[in-house]
Amino acid sequence: MTAWAAIADHISQTTGKPFEPASPRSLGGGCINTAARLSDGAREYFVKLNRAHLLDMFEAESDGLAEMAATRSIRVPQPLCYGIADGDAYLVMEYIALGRHRSDGAAAEAGRQLARMHRQSADAFGWHRDNTIGSTPQHNAWMTDWVEFWRERRLGFQLRLAAEAGYRGSLQRRGERLLAEFDALIDHAPVPSLLHGDLWGGNMSYDSEGRPVIYDPAVYYGDREADIAMTELFGGFDHDFHAAYDEAWPLDPGYRVRRDLYNLYHILNHLNLFGRGYLGQAQRLIDRLLAEIC
Repeated sequence: MTAWAAIADHISQTTGKPFEPASPRSLGGGCINTAARLSDGAREYFVKLNRAHLLDMFEAESDGLAEMAATRSIRVPQPLCYGIADGDAYLVMEYIALGRHRSDGAAAEAGRQLARMHRQSADAFGWHRDNTIGSTPQHNAWMTDWVEFWRERRLGFQLRLAAEAGYRGSLQRRGERLLAEFDALIDHAPVPSLLHGDLWGGNMSYDSEGRPVIYDPAVYYGDREADIAMTELFGGFDHDFHAAYDEAWPLDPGYRVRRDLYNLYHILNHLNLFGRGYLGQAQRLIDRLLAEIC
């Protein structure tokens, strides 16, 4: 049985309806996975593929999509099934036709819907399982102290990866100083909010009716400002989105400084994933944060 036949059979078993698709249509994947659309003319699904040893990554993504969907706030693709076929791991989910078109007020509605998702809370920071940020492991073991969570599970971990990759010297010296002193920058008391975790512009779009959709999550419970910070890192979220979010749930004073602290995690991750091109940006962010402490 070919991989696609095995995937189609798994879809049939999961849905309880025979599914005999035409040849898969390859879709533009991201930096991590390949992707395809499977359709039998009546139903269609989005399928991600990667190496078999990365099945855990797809299991965690499926769990994350389900957790976000359960909030009934902002649309996400509904996960269907995952497994291994012909040496490849796969994840099957609802296919949502995406485009640049959005309905009037859709960006503002995205802001309001994200605020509603962030209202979903937990008793601590983290998640019930580890997952990935890109292809980098993301450790989510529960902690009750947000500052310690961010120090150990996020910035500290990325700095250790950078050191292992050979980025030592000034980055590590200043990074270690930041780890020791950044407590003063988190001068509010965030509740553990359900986060998308990787909310850059490429992970939000609009469906065929112009309604917002988010996908490719790196879910955990944390300070909601970490999601908002990333919406400002690479662009793609306009004034209407931010104004509507802030009206639904205003950000606390001091966010502009914490934004850099939270985005440093993603810049360090890009350094570890994609190389030296992100080194200068990481160093500048660290210097800016250290200047705030001084």
